[in-house]
Amino acid sequence: MDQRSVLIKLHEMDRIGWKTIALLMEKRVNLADLLLFSELEWRELGFSPDKAKKISSELTMDQIEHTNGLLLEQGIHVVTFLDEQYPILMKETARPPWVLYGLGRMELLSSLSVAIVGTRVPTAYGRKVSVMLSEALSEAGITVVSGMARGIDSICHETVLDYGGSTIAVLGTGIDVIYPPENTSLYHFIAERGLVLSEYPIGTKSHPGLFPQRNRIIAGMTRGTVVVEADERSGSLITADAALEANRDVFAVPGPITSPKSRGTLSLIKQGAKVVTSAHDIIEEYTPWLSNKVNHTYPNHHRQMDEHLTTSEMTIVDILDHNDRSFDELLGQTGWDFGHLHSVLLSLIIKKQIIQLSGSLYKRI
Repeated sequence: MDQRSVLIKLHEMDRIGWKTIALLMEKRVNLADLLLFSELEWRELGFSPDKAKKISSELTMDQIEHTNGLLLEQGIHVVTFLDEQYPILMKETARPPWVLYGLGRMELLSSLSVAIVGTRVPTAYGRKVSVMLSEALSEAGITVVSGMARGIDSICHETVLDYGGSTIAVLGTGIDVIYPPENTSLYHFIAERGLVLSEYPIGTKSHPGLFPQRNRIIAGMTRGTVVVEADERSGSLITADAALEANRDVFAVPGPITSPKSRGTLSLIKQGAKVVTSAHDIIEEYTPWLSNKVNHTYPNHHRQMDEHLTTSEMTIVDILDHNDRSFDELLGQTGWDFGHLHSVLLSLIIKKQIIQLSGSLYKRI
């Protein structure tokens, strides 16, 4: 049994937190040897009797194989702190996650990335700025990282995917738990063309305390964090603080001094955050890491020709060219699974090929 499999199991066990695993790492214990440890040996390592009993009874080959089987069955990729693929920048932070679960393009973990975060209820100004910055960073070949929350996060993910760029959504839930639920289509779309990431074991439900922890990953794995709009108590400021603690760049978009949505960003500017008036203010900081070659795998929203559509998207377009169809009708005609159809329809809406009418009815533009 290899060390990484043991680490994954330890990470998923109740009452075995970050500090417990850190203690084992500090003692330079070979994690594979832990499978042979008795309850007494665990106690000799400094664990309480209750915790020693729990670990010795649950850390078994059968349990590890069961966990590996569940991950494999759901197509979930796992990167541990012990792996070469683990994000280098994340390792430099004070509290790096021991395990990261991913769906999608795991190679994006090594890409040049910048976080864009902001309020869940943006103004028209915030929306416009989010689209502008996301498009420009994608054009420059920078991966945009955010938290798939309502508002600014979702706008950034959608814009990048529309433009054909790369995006990573870091969840505050288990990798298989979609939150907020209205982002189900976006979740599947990101998993297909970008990367969905989480440090939480599968099945972990939404809880307020998990999101601040999630924010440290958004800040820790990126070169810099851009805050578009944020009030004084916004979670985006937690991400900015995490970026500062990790010695990363913090950018803030100025807004009207009369707007509550600008109070957080204006405060960051007072504290020394770099003012963003265009995407160039961000991109110029990372010129050494950028290449002139920009790779767009998918079309942006200005390209409307059918030749730029995927095979699945062409199938839906062909169907809707004849008549409007409901979601259930499309599900029946294509024979696809629920998630794939959602993803394709969202892609076509973003590309302005179709629109959604009332009653889950879809129409060709």
